[in-house]
Amino acid sequence: MREFEDRAAPENLIEGRNAVTEALRAGTAIDKLYTARGETDHTLGRLVARAREAGVVVVECDRRKLDAMSQTHSHQGVIALAAAHSYASVEDILRRAAGREEPPLVVVCDEISDPHNLGAIIRSAECAGAHGVIVPKRRSAGLTAVVAKTSAGAVSHLPVARVPNIPALLKDLQKKGLWIFGAAAEGDRTLYSADLRSPAAIVIGSEGDGMSRLVREGCDFLVSIPMKGRVSSLNASAAAAVLLYEAVRQRSLPTEL
Repeated sequence: MREFEDRAAPENLIEGRNAVTEALRAGTAIDKLYTARGETDHTLGRLVARAREAGVVVVECDRRKLDAMSQTHSHQGVIALAAAHSYASVEDILRRAAGREEPPLVVVCDEISDPHNLGAIIRSAECAGAHGVIVPKRRSAGLTAVVAKTSAGAVSHLPVARVPNIPALLKDLQKKGLWIFGAAAEGDRTLYSADLRSPAAIVIGSEGDGMSRLVREGCDFLVSIPMKGRVSSLNASAAAAVLLYEAVRQRSLPTEL
């Protein structure tokens, strides 16, 4: 039950069919919709269909889990988790870079499930002047209250986009002229030899397994962070910060160097 405790602050829960329906009608940004597994009535079916049309991730789960999430104890088999901030699009992020007349610098999170890690990554990205962060719709933390708090308000200043498929996203970014740099302990070059002055997407893998196979294969370069101690790796948010600030360093050098 830890997942729900971490991700759902009471003020971000919308419980009951009428309340969720009205939230969807009003255009409220919803991160996920949890429904009781096995419920088949038409009212719930229409609600789920409307949520999916709005791009909301729908998760079926055991009714006991909904009971544990519920603050009102009258959830009627459906609970929505409102996002702390609206999601942007990938195009919004690239337009942000163009508007600043800067080569794009984007962070792509591959299944970062810990909301504290995602919040810290968004905070580092905003501080480093990145143009946006991209997360997958599934198997990832979303813009919850915990993420917003951990980001220290950065979610209000940095666009975060959510996409259905990260490997497909990487191909699209490559077509738009971005180079894809994946953070990996076994990378074929260190971050100091990577050209982060170019239009770049930095890919950070999940806390436990790193990048998935298809995402790894979609990278142009795999870059490593030199490790001098006995611990073999940094956590996801620390790795993102190191790579981002190497990009800051490189981009601050005179262009003739």
